[in-house]
Amino acid sequence: MSGDPAPQRGLVRELSLLDATMIVVGSMIGSGIFIVSAESARLVGAPGWLLLVWVLAGIMTLTGALCFAELAASMPRAGGPFVFLTEAYGKPIGFLYGWSQFLIVQSGTIAAVAVAFANFTGLLFPQISASSYIAEPIILGSYAVSLSSQQALAIASIILLTAVNAFGLQIGTWVQNAFTFTKAAALLGLVLIGIFLGWNPGGALFSAATWDSASNGWSIEDAQPAATAFGSLAFLIVFAKAMTGPLFSQSAWDNVTFTGAEVKDPGRNLPRALIIGCLIVVGLYVLTNLAYVVTLSLPALQNAANGRVAAAVMEQVFGAPGVVMIAIALMISTFGCNNGLILSGSRVSYAMAKDGYLFSGLARTNAYHVPAAALIAQCVWASLLVLPRTVTYAEGKPPAFGNVYSQLLEYIVSVDLISAALSVAAVAVLRYRKPLMERPYRTWGYPLTPLIFLLLSAMVALTLVVLAPATAGIGYLLALTGIPVFFIWRRRSGDQREMQ
Repeated sequence: MSGDPAPQRGLVRELSLLDATMIVVGSMIGSGIFIVSAESARLVGAPGWLLLVWVLAGIMTLTGALCFAELAASMPRAGGPFVFLTEAYGKPIGFLYGWSQFLIVQSGTIAAVAVAFANFTGLLFPQISASSYIAEPIILGSYAVSLSSQQALAIASIILLTAVNAFGLQIGTWVQNAFTFTKAAALLGLVLIGIFLGWNPGGALFSAATWDSASNGWSIEDAQPAATAFGSLAFLIVFAKAMTGPLFSQSAWDNVTFTGAEVKDPGRNLPRALIIGCLIVVGLYVLTNLAYVVTLSLPALQNAANGRVAAAVMEQVFGAPGVVMIAIALMISTFGCNNGLILSGSRVSYAMAKDGYLFSGLARTNAYHVPAAALIAQCVWASLLVLPRTVTYAEGKPPAFGNVYSQLLEYIVSVDLISAALSVAAVAVLRYRKPLMERPYRTWGYPLTPLIFLLLSAMVALTLVVLAPATAGIGYLLALTGIPVFFIWRRRSGDQREMQ
């Protein structure tokens, strides 16, 4: 009727504690847990060290979540760390965070997970292949741009999930909850199969060299030659590098804070979702790696085809049918993971636009109360990031084309560590600067909790600078391109107010 009030526009609080927890769990469990342990095991050379790598990565995740819980409960607004960093350090730092999220961290993660989904789909359907080209590679030095059937499927999955989330938070969370329950159950099934059916005396954990890497034929020179320059600290450097994959596997736990404006009773539910969700995933991840080392020998774990350690476990227990089962589990896991990343990631650019630091159209919500324009912008950029390929050359052979999954991992982890560390430090900064701010939840174990996170993140970040300067450096440079963009945007918008 013409006399009815106009429908409410803007974000609405529809996410329950269960929904928020499923965003945490679902965004964390992707492809990493199924594949990155092979590289970590090669780097540290012994099953005991591998388990410790995952335990320390889990401690980083949990201490970070405890700190973010205080910030999220105090400032339950769209954008999460964009809001936290702006409040603690001023608009330029907040903008750099949001810019790096859009340019590389969130969009890059979406692209990497989409490629992983297509890769695992190719295990069941050989037509989906990185070498089945729709558009042949165009070589640009050490990189190339192409469109293979694998890349096309990755892009199609990003577009499909973007469309699903454009039709409202309820349908997006329904998809998230369904896929998260399914893949968490699948991961638990892998744990039980590995521990109870795969357990055998030939497993890596039962060797005499559980902690003695050298006895397993490992050496620093083979694992990471550049680390030898650090003498007695060499193993510590390599150990920190081995944490890169596990940290990437556990990333995105903070994504629920992006949706702070849509969580019911946020002062209570946001801290609970962060802590419960991270405890579930960290526990599952440590147990999954325990299943790996009691089922597979160390060489089998280190040299699993394409890093697919989970597939090697299932193949050892069930034969060829096990590979099919894990391929299906991986497809479900990566597809569901990307739904959470796409749902939450668009809220950062939405929040930036609301503050006047991106195009105003990105701050609009559609009839379903979701930031559709921000979803579309994220979709377009993430899809473009799927197209680049790595190029390697061997004498007498044609160029070989890979994907940028590992490079995206190092770009993402290096930048994400810095932004997460700044957010964790913001707990102390805001307690000092704004002591009267309402804090429905206060970080457990403060100040030891943030200190642990900051020390571990500094160790890993410095290691990436030393051992992967090209990829880590590119990640930092991409993030820093936001500096001129910030000042150009300020000038364009006519905002001449003094920077806070």
